[in-house]
Amino acid sequence: MRKNWVVYLPILLILLLAFVLRLYKLDTPLLDWHSFRQADTASVTREYVKNNIDLLKPSYHDLSNIQSGLDNPNGYRMVEFPLINALIASLLKLAPTWDLVIVSRVFSAGFSLITLVSIYYLGKVWSGKKTGVLAGLIFATLPFAVFYSRAVLPEPYLLAFSTSSIAFFYHWLDKNKIWSYLACFLLLSLSFLIKPFTVFLLPVFLAIILIKKATLNYQKIIAILALGLSIAPFLAWRYWIARFPEGIPDSDWLFNSNGIRLKPAWIRWLFFERLGKLITGFGGILFLSLSLLKSNKQETGLYLSWWIGMLIYLVVIATGNVQHDYYQNLLLPIVSLTMGRGMVIAYRLLKQRLLPVFSWAAVFSFYSICLVISWQYVKGFYNVNHWEYLTAGQAANQLLPKNALVIAPAMGDTQFLFQTKRKGWPIGFEIQDKIEKGATAYLTTSKDDEAKQLKKQFTVIKETDLYLLIDLTKVKKL
Repeated sequence: MRKNWVVYLPILLILLLAFVLRLYKLDTPLLDWHSFRQADTASVTREYVKNNIDLLKPSYHDLSNIQSGLDNPNGYRMVEFPLINALIASLLKLAPTWDLVIVSRVFSAGFSLITLVSIYYLGKVWSGKKTGVLAGLIFATLPFAVFYSRAVLPEPYLLAFSTSSIAFFYHWLDKNKIWSYLACFLLLSLSFLIKPFTVFLLPVFLAIILIKKATLNYQKIIAILALGLSIAPFLAWRYWIARFPEGIPDSDWLFNSNGIRLKPAWIRWLFFERLGKLITGFGGILFLSLSLLKSNKQETGLYLSWWIGMLIYLVVIATGNVQHDYYQNLLLPIVSLTMGRGMVIAYRLLKQRLLPVFSWAAVFSFYSICLVISWQYVKGFYNVNHWEYLTAGQAANQLLPKNALVIAPAMGDTQFLFQTKRKGWPIGFEIQDKIEKGATAYLTTSKDDEAKQLKKQFTVIKETDLYLLIDLTKVKKL
């Protein structure tokens, strides 16, 4: 028993380290990096807390036509299947004093540990225990991975479900355990329901099949083909949400709307700015390159198949990947695995000239430099640039009725509206039209010409140096 405990001690310590790192600034308001997307995700959970949980009709705070091009009076949010939102909302209904944002971040962090364990397992069975431990450590500590592993986004769940489905698929073909196959099927289905980007991992499954072809029989071939049915829940979900086009954000722009695909700017942003600088801290590229050295055919096939899938992903979702760095979350498992493999190879090369202890010291010193460089670019992600949004939103929450519909202009960014804990519009203009659609209050921190004009027309609820709150239901007498 003691021996088993010692065997798992490294990964247990890494899991503890990973979770602690992901608690950094856990109570920061949802006004940090990419808060517009985080706010949209969190508001689905909030609406479930405030109302009944309806998995088939998720809604959120934005009633505008900005995301879909259609007015959305019911606030439908038809993107990922809202299973995680429902789970968090169910917990918050049982513990109403708990903070929605903090609980959501803890959930994300917890699921990221599933990804970490899957990375550790794949690294161990593909390249040895050292690679598995180092790959897990890399995912645990890379600043980019740490931030997005506690963000209120679908990505932590996408990685958890997709990476663990690969791990269970390999385990099934390796150990012939039926429960591994069933787990793979379920996790793959959940992964597709979170985001269809899971399809870009198909080359990894194909590579595993080719490597394990000697163990295949008729029953296993049928079972592998049956895995294709794991996409059925996603197709059913897409068929269902097609009934609510006003709740489906436009996604055509993700592919190549600005014509950047394979252009020098595409290469620069994705491979130099993001993969090289932001994610791996420049030096990580060395470990990524070393990982291809002295590998056997099986290792090379597994690692390259994953990278091929990711390259196809970057090419197909060209504009989306360039415009939003969180799209590169899908690369983190294979980045961690190949960097871990590269660190082992670097150690072996150094060991030919140095003592083992000094070889490891050199490897970890270089990796530490990578972390420092990456942190210089990621640390700003935790910053809050609009504290006035929080102050104004808290005031609106205290002063307005629970059913108020608020116009909170932020050029379409919903992070300001989210702070009011109300539904409404994240943009001004056409105020009379919004009033006719039910808008009852106007909240602003800019006090521009629009705000000044409304101040003359309607009753002011409260005005400070930071914000102006106007009651749109009470017109001033001339």
